[in-house]
Amino acid sequence: MAARSIGSALAAGLGLMRVSFARGTRRRQEELLLELLKQLALMTEEIHRANLIQHYRLTTDQLDRASDDSALADASSTLDGLSELKRRQMMYANRQFGALVLAHRVGALDWDQLLGHLRVLCRNSVFAEYWDRTAEHRRSLPAESVDAKVGSVVDVMLEELADDPDEWWVVGSVPEPPAHE
Repeated sequence: MAARSIGSALAAGLGLMRVSFARGTRRRQEELLLELLKQLALMTEEIHRANLIQHYRLTTDQLDRASDDSALADASSTLDGLSELKRRQMMYANRQFGALVLAHRVGALDWDQLLGHLRVLCRNSVFAEYWDRTAEHRRSLPAESVDAKVGSVVDVMLEELADDPDEWWVVGSVPEPPAHE
């Protein structure tokens, strides 16, 4: 899809360049170059989103294989002392969280929508256990990364939920949306 977009943009750009150069106006050439730069920036963003999606597909494929084969689950999980069922649940909770973050990163969910989905996910006891067991994993994330900022939001949500489980839907003090990477 990204390759088609690049090809279409290049074809359109070349067509515009032929017209512009035929007319010979410098102003039109500058406008054309600016438009081509904008198109290139959009294509770069689209390729980045496509790469994120492909990475997620590879990751989920590995998680699927590990869920189906306990030997692979042992090799891919850093959580010790879990039954096979509990490990599969933890892997699935990771997958749910990853899908939500990916949806936000590629623009399918805006910040408020992401928070709504996370708020519901945090009500799930398996997810809460997964989050608690993987706290150490998140400590190495760069503080300015999308993953770290979303992680800090989940931390706040789970704390608020623990303080008052009946008020899970109340929006507390969550940070502003992160700038996309």
